[in-house]
Amino acid sequence: MKRLVFVITIVLALLQYRLWIGENSLTEYYSLEKQIALQQATNAKLIDRNEVLKEEIYELRSGTVALEERARNELGMVKEGETFYRVVNRDSNKIKKTFQ
Repeated sequence: MKRLVFVITIVLALLQYRLWIGENSLTEYYSLEKQIALQQATNAKLIDRNEVLKEEIYELRSGTVALEERARNELGMVKEGETFYRVVNRDSNKIKKTFQ
């Protein structure tokens, strides 16, 4: 009877060791849960960014309005017959000081 109790105690101790410290323990489980949550948040941000990029691609492929806007903003292009005016402020240093 004493041997049976001793064997059961040893088996219980080994199971407790595996539960708290060993491979696939609870600490490892909680660590993996945190990593999964972080990865899911990162994936959600990337999915949102991809949706924005898909919409932009669709707009660029389907119409000329988005192409025209991009050409004006990024390349500084002007339509034929348009006049481009650039307003330059002489007192740009004064303006910067007031906003700081």
